[in-house]
Amino acid sequence: MRDFLHRYVLHNLWLKLVSLALATGLWFAVAHEPVAELAVDVPIEFHNIPANLEISSEKVPRAQIRVRGPQRVIRRLQPADIYADIDLNDVVPGERTYDLTSGEVHKPAELEVVQVVPSQFRVAFDWRETREVPIQPRVIGKFAEGYQIARLVVDPPQLKIIGPKKRVEVVDAAITDPIDVSGAMNQISFVRHAYVSDPLIQAATPDPVRITVIMERSAARSSGPASN
Repeated sequence: MRDFLHRYVLHNLWLKLVSLALATGLWFAVAHEPVAELAVDVPIEFHNIPANLEISSEKVPRAQIRVRGPQRVIRRLQPADIYADIDLNDVVPGERTYDLTSGEVHKPAELEVVQVVPSQFRVAFDWRETREVPIQPRVIGKFAEGYQIARLVVDPPQLKIIGPKKRVEVVDAAITDPIDVSGAMNQISFVRHAYVSDPLIQAATPDPVRITVIMERSAARSSGPASN
């Protein structure tokens, strides 16, 4: 017994007592550390969405996540430290409601999720569609007196667009940025971008478009009296 006490209890006794005191002090400091709460507004990340599907909801959901924990951790939080994600591996076209619980929230281990708002959200999905639509130049300005547009040449004449199937199918044309032809009396060229106003539809080829405007005298001004 004496050998046991000497080897395992009394050996380096002062070092053991100092370690015990430090551990006790650290525990006391952590146990009595101020607790703070913080509400963080974060986007919801969607993972594993099938390649042939698109989100067709105009409003992409966000969440307010309220967390609680040691004040020192709360004060060091960075925007990327807290986020929510949803797995879309089995999603199909249509509307779907998701529960946003603490299980979908990623956070530092020392923090506790107190509340998630909203607790549910709904998202609509549709097949991805690609098609070409004609480009329609948007001409503005006051023509020179006695002149009119004879012809518009658009290069390229069409824009390839991508987006949710139901929204792509109703697009009639893409529109260019304004082209001011005020005072033009012959041929003039412009370089503009073409766009579709639907925010869920994107241009597959967003290169600028060249529009050539060819003017001519109007028939009423160019025709003279008939000859005998």
